[in-house]
Amino acid sequence: MSGHPLAQAQAQRPPNPTPEARPIASLDLFRDLPPGAMEDVVSSARVRFIPRGTCIFDQGEPVERAHALLAGSVRISQAGSDGEQVVIRFIGAGEIFGSVAIYTDGRYPADAVAMTDAIEVSWSHDELIALMERHSRIAINMVAIVGRRLGELQDRVRELATQRAERRIANTLLRLARQAGQVTTAGQEIGFPLRRKDIADISGTTLYTASRILTQWGRNGWVISGSQHLTLCAPAEIERLAEE
Repeated sequence: MSGHPLAQAQAQRPPNPTPEARPIASLDLFRDLPPGAMEDVVSSARVRFIPRGTCIFDQGEPVERAHALLAGSVRISQAGSDGEQVVIRFIGAGEIFGSVAIYTDGRYPADAVAMTDAIEVSWSHDELIALMERHSRIAINMVAIVGRRLGELQDRVRELATQRAERRIANTLLRLARQAGQVTTAGQEIGFPLRRKDIADISGTTLYTASRILTQWGRNGWVISGSQHLTLCAPAEIERLAEE
């Protein structure tokens, strides 16, 4: 088998799961899990390659599997009553998604689409519940992950209620940089393919306002925005705006 991770994921369930143990063990969901428990996790995992643009699941569908990302990026979006899609979150390598609905109404609350070629690992509803029953550390880690995301959601609601658009966009870019920042010669590049509409959605503002602010920041030399990638050239200036 080729050493390239995308080639390794071509089979839905590799005949020898051992090579996948290391990336799966790096997921926060399985942090501090002993080796024996990791063998249990890997033996029930399904790994697959997902081409860019693939819809992984649709809003309202019954939950069939709990998902985690080993490589690539995924856009999570919800459709409103008018059919307009709004970006809720970006998922990067090492993060879980589509799992919380297992414990709520059993239906995916949003759409998940691969923004890049990606490698996904997943477990069925019953498999994940059984793993948690056998290994309480997984359940504890799940609670911690959900708690962090709830805290982030509360921050975003507070920002929407109290901050002007420029500050909300600054906070959004800083969060995305912490989540998927990559140091380049130009600055800190956000690893997700970003449209200005995505930034507007997450910041709770209009596309016009987000475009106007990002264009001005580009003129100031603070950001570079193009080809669906955004780089923070002057993160100190963005932090200053976020903290005003």
